[in-house]
Amino acid sequence: MNEKRFENQTAIVTGGAEGIGKVIARRLASEGARVTIFDIDPVKAEAAVAAFAEDGLQLDFRIVNIAEESEVKAGIESVTERSSGGRLEIMINCAAIVGPTARKITEVTTAEFDLETAINLRGTFLMTKFALLAMEPHNYGRVLNFASIAGKEGNAGMSPYSATKAGVIGLIKSVGKEFAETGITVNAIAPAVIRTAMVDGIHPDQVKYMTDKIPMKRCGTLDEVAALSCWIVSSEASFCTAFTFDLSGGRAVY
Repeated sequence: MNEKRFENQTAIVTGGAEGIGKVIARRLASEGARVTIFDIDPVKAEAAVAAFAEDGLQLDFRIVNIAEESEVKAGIESVTERSSGGRLEIMINCAAIVGPTARKITEVTTAEFDLETAINLRGTFLMTKFALLAMEPHNYGRVLNFASIAGKEGNAGMSPYSATKAGVIGLIKSVGKEFAETGITVNAIAPAVIRTAMVDGIHPDQVKYMTDKIPMKRCGTLDEVAALSCWIVSSEASFCTAFTFDLSGGRAVY
């Protein structure tokens, strides 16, 4: 493997202050990318960048609410203005919320559903749209969004989350085809349960429900997510677009 696959490439990772986003940002930077984290939590973002610096990795961060169009547009423009030739080669959107768990739809409020839709689905739309606007003039780019196994199969007790992640899958199917004749690919990953702080905050009964459905009978690891993510956004994956990659321990393989 080329340990510097992303030398001189500019990358944005949303939700990069912790969990999946943080591990992906680290791996991209370690392979040569100039990475900017987008996150809504300034304390966690600053701490993450400081931790990276201790390991000799220089990453930037910007506070961005991906549900707000003006913040997304300004954030991406600030990154491209500082990059070589105004380029953005990689955008990985990990930011999301789980929302209500272990609750039937009849127990979910409209406000809870709207908040989840704003972050998980509108946020994906906005990050994808403005990343593509930055990539299109250069005819190269890699867009990767995070869906979920819940978007393929639906998780009982998580109807808002399942609905938004199904929307992400539909979005990348469409957008990937729109840009298929360019040098830009648009893909997604649908993980099953990955052990993160987000999962630790889910009701234990909900975690058991999800884990019991995995044939491997275990959670995925952050390193496994980072490995697949970084391959998808590398030049090696040039014939893959409009696809949602399985990362579910065999739960769904379509």
